[in-house]
Amino acid sequence: MSVRNLKKLFRPQSVAIIGASNAPGTVGAIAMRNLLQGGFKGPIMPVNPKYQAIQGVLAYKDVNDLPLVPDLAVVCVPPAELSGVIDRLGARGCPAAVVVTTGLDLLPSADGQTSLTQDLMATAQRHDLRLLGPSSLGVMVPGIGLNASFAPHAALPGRIAFVSQSGAMCAAVLDWAAPKGIGFSHFISLGAGLDTNFGDILDYLGSDPDTRAILLYIESIDERRNFMSAARAAARNKPVLAIKAGRNADGARAARSHTGQMAGSDLVYDAAMRRAGMLRVYDIEELFAAVETLSVVSRPKGERLAILTNGGGIGVMAVDDLYDLGGSLAELSEETLGKLDTVLPAGWSYSNPVDIIGDAPGTRYADALSVLVQAREIDSILVMHTPVSVASSTEIAEKVIALARQHKRSNITTCWVGDQLVSSARKAFHAAGIPTFDTPRQAVQAFMHTVEYRRNQELLMETPLSLPTEFTPNTVIARMVVETALSQGRTVLSEPEAKAILNAYGIPTVETHIARTPEDCRAIAEEMGGPLALKILSPDLTHKSDRGGVQLNIETPEECFQAAEQMTRRLRAALPDVRLEGFTVQRMERRPGAHELIVGVATDPIFGPVILFGQGGTAVEVIGDRAVALPPLNMALGAELISRTRVYKLLQGYRAHAPADMEAICLTLIQVAQMIVDIPEIIELDINPLFADENGVVALDARMAIRKTSLTSGADRMAIRPYPRELEEDFTMKGGRTCLLRPIRPEDEPNHHILVSRLTPEDIRFRFFGLVQELPHSQMARLTQIDYDREMAFIATDTDANGQQETLGVVRAVTDPDNEETEFSIVVRSDLKGSGLARQMMKKMIRYCRDRGTHTMVGQVLKDNGRMLHFVESLGFRRVKTIDHDVVEVALDLQGSLPF
Repeated sequence: MSVRNLKKLFRPQSVAIIGASNAPGTVGAIAMRNLLQGGFKGPIMPVNPKYQAIQGVLAYKDVNDLPLVPDLAVVCVPPAELSGVIDRLGARGCPAAVVVTTGLDLLPSADGQTSLTQDLMATAQRHDLRLLGPSSLGVMVPGIGLNASFAPHAALPGRIAFVSQSGAMCAAVLDWAAPKGIGFSHFISLGAGLDTNFGDILDYLGSDPDTRAILLYIESIDERRNFMSAARAAARNKPVLAIKAGRNADGARAARSHTGQMAGSDLVYDAAMRRAGMLRVYDIEELFAAVETLSVVSRPKGERLAILTNGGGIGVMAVDDLYDLGGSLAELSEETLGKLDTVLPAGWSYSNPVDIIGDAPGTRYADALSVLVQAREIDSILVMHTPVSVASSTEIAEKVIALARQHKRSNITTCWVGDQLVSSARKAFHAAGIPTFDTPRQAVQAFMHTVEYRRNQELLMETPLSLPTEFTPNTVIARMVVETALSQGRTVLSEPEAKAILNAYGIPTVETHIARTPEDCRAIAEEMGGPLALKILSPDLTHKSDRGGVQLNIETPEECFQAAEQMTRRLRAALPDVRLEGFTVQRMERRPGAHELIVGVATDPIFGPVILFGQGGTAVEVIGDRAVALPPLNMALGAELISRTRVYKLLQGYRAHAPADMEAICLTLIQVAQMIVDIPEIIELDINPLFADENGVVALDARMAIRKTSLTSGADRMAIRPYPRELEEDFTMKGGRTCLLRPIRPEDEPNHHILVSRLTPEDIRFRFFGLVQELPHSQMARLTQIDYDREMAFIATDTDANGQQETLGVVRAVTDPDNEETEFSIVVRSDLKGSGLARQMMKKMIRYCRDRGTHTMVGQVLKDNGRMLHFVESLGFRRVKTIDHDVVEVALDLQGSLPF
């Protein structure tokens, strides 16, 4: 992750065009023309030894002849010349370059040992020169007149940023947006993304004040953790929307299990975007329609839609589309129905959709809408109109606009169906900032964009529940099982081995024993007693039931012996080459009414491990009820994953069936997620079926695929860094009280509120530079739901007199994307000053930041907070400057010697 030199790339004061040309139709000529016509105010310096002037501007023979060092270079030279040009630019001190040159991978470098791409990157890194491209269409920042591209059209100014891996898509979007008057704050073609990728751009645009929304066209992701971290950070500040093109079937072809088929699937991109708080769309028109809606319509508090229409047909179409897209129609209260009945003529629909009859004039629309905007059971309103000869479409639109302004409601969307007769009404809506759409489906889809965006944003802000049961996995046993199998050259664990690992992580399993022969089966059955289940034990059979390898409801030892004999004969006859290692004899788990679920793990080629949940059983592929999520998980994320399946409704209970134990199911998901953090060798896992009912869960069958790895922790292969448990430590304060120092977790939010509430007014002023009564949930969620890959907060916790966990203090460090500087803050409960806790927490944070390679730690302290200034100076900080007369900035060289 890095925003190094991106300001120079997107806000240069001067631009050089290397390879500029007068030859019509060449890239160099088009790039020069675009830059001149864009209105850029700084120096424009063409470089080409063939010309004295290019398009009327004095040209220079070489980079070394430039009169000043350009902030940005646009490079349009042949591949063989590229590294030399970048080398000379870097030697001059140029900080950024857009490389439009293509075909680098087709030619070797000068030494013949590396590719031109590798040579180019090495040269740029040597000079700390930031590259956009190669194979980039260029970059446009219309607000400053910068058109450093060879695009056929210029972008209009606006507040939307568009970032694309495809130059062709850039050209298409420009052509589509121009006649519609859609403008951009930034228009960026990543090209090959050799040095600058989506994560870097998101970091920059996420804090850009001129960008209201960010749109992405994605073909592939390379640095998954950088992308996820940057996307989550940007999505907290503004809408981030994406089109993902292309689907990878390689993972599915190579899969050996139900869950493995998810690897490389489009479902994983869906899960990643949802987890990042982004909104995924599927075409250009939907992309910009979603932006219009999200930027104008406030995020609804709920998902209940009311439809107001003068045409029953279009109202019914809208309802059909709403249900197709997973939406909810508001159920109108008796109070609302009564109010509508007083303002509407006889014959109106008396339900939602509110059909106010085809001849409805503007006043009738306004009367009905004034009731709906005040109804507490309604979250958003779709106003629809089909033109009729007895009413003016424009006059009705004006009434709707006036009422929306009067009530200051921004959750109104409109759909005026037609063309010429409604064109002026649509223009009025556009001018008023009210989203309007041509068809019922477009309008409903726009509403669902706000719903989906709201759901994704809530995942970023939701405080998860604590675990219903604290579990401490027996990682020693789990690792021993895996290492034994790998030492024997095996990549698939037997069912008993897989269940042993599940047991080590606290996941209930049925009693299972291994029998090598039919006689062993009889002996085990005598010890266990019926009813039993018998299964073939073979590393070559994934779906045992399909081959007659499962026998249920065995009551006697003799039945068990006979079933084993028959299975052996069938298998030898049908599949003579299959390895038969014996049988498993299991306790029959009879749970009438229990749901058969599947929980699994797959390793995605882009995002690493993913968790699957859905309806299980032998027909799992046919049913196709599944959802995936990126680990790590907590109770809230586990519940959200479950809610995206069809079986979720059954789990909630129906008729005589009691609700399943949702906490037990969520805990199983968390335990599986922790398993892949602790054991990086696990690449696939199926628990199918997992029985679930009101009494909890139990795993009946399990399959696990493993492989050797050099990783010591599964966290290194995950797209989102999990909770770093290894950073926990105990500390004994002066006076003997012991507390736990650990990284903060999302579920710490309630205790964080209590910590702030117990601070003295002076401590609050010193920490927040002002009087703060209470931090809102959105801010507190941001403080507790941190990205461990980019920031860190350590808290001190202990139990109070009532045995409840409490937070005693917190130290926080937020690091810039380049890992150059981190800013700290610390607060300890007022009654614990002098206990040594604050010093220990600061020392822990300093060591942590130093170990991850951060250069400098800084902090801001009120000038009259003498105690804090003395405290940090004793840790090696020095005062570096004064801000606004009353704030002192202190700094510590983390890579230098420390006084402790």
